Amino acid sequence: MESNVIIKFDKVSIYQNENLILANVSLEVDKGEFVYLIGKTGSGKSSLLKTLYADLEVKNGSATVAGFDLRTLRTKEIPFLRRKLGIVFQDFQLLMDRTVAENLYFVMQATGWKNKKEMQRRMHEVLAKVNLETMANKMPHKLSGGEQQRVGIARALLNDPEIILADEPTGNLDPETSEGIIGLLFDISKTGSAVLMATHNYTFFEKFPARTLRCGDGNIRESN
Repeated sequence: MESNVIIKFDKVSIYQNENLILANVSLEVDKGEFVYLIGKTGSGKSSLLKTLYADLEVKNGSATVAGFDLRTLRTKEIPFLRRKLGIVFQDFQLLMDRTVAENLYFVMQATGWKNKKEMQRRMHEVLAKVNLETMANKMPHKLSGGEQQRVGIARALLNDPEIILADEPTGNLDPETSEGIIGLLFDISKTGSAVLMATHNYTFFEKFPARTLRCGDGNIRESN
């Protein structure tokens, strides 16, 4: 059913400045679907993700994300789109001078949360989802890389997003820790959030099989 589609691109070209990165992109992602986005460094994976969260504008074709038309999206509407998205970065991007809880409160305040009790409840909820309930008062540098990335995922979950965009989320982690992060993202997709994960690590595919899109040669295609 059409109403189940949360991301839909039809014949979109993606540019960085004036440089064409990806041409004629057509793809669909359903609610609650887990999708790998693979390809070499520089193949356009990050450019596609930036287009999805409106960091790069759509100049042609048609593109909708979480009910927003990216062709007609106004600058003042971008924060409302981004509240429906959760973004997980390779380098964690935590504020190192604040505790885990303060990192999460910072994002909530930036996205319009006001009630302190509700913020505290949500902070505990998302940390429980990533198995870090006891870490709220720790400083990020006291955590392992895997734990820091789990905080990054908790942060992405704060606004109950319809889509998680994960850009090489295991790029700085060892294989065992990486497997735990992928398993966590898989579990999140089963609760209804679509997950689009950019990676060039193919070792996960056997244990966590999912639909795969391949970036390369200036386009995106289904990978068998």
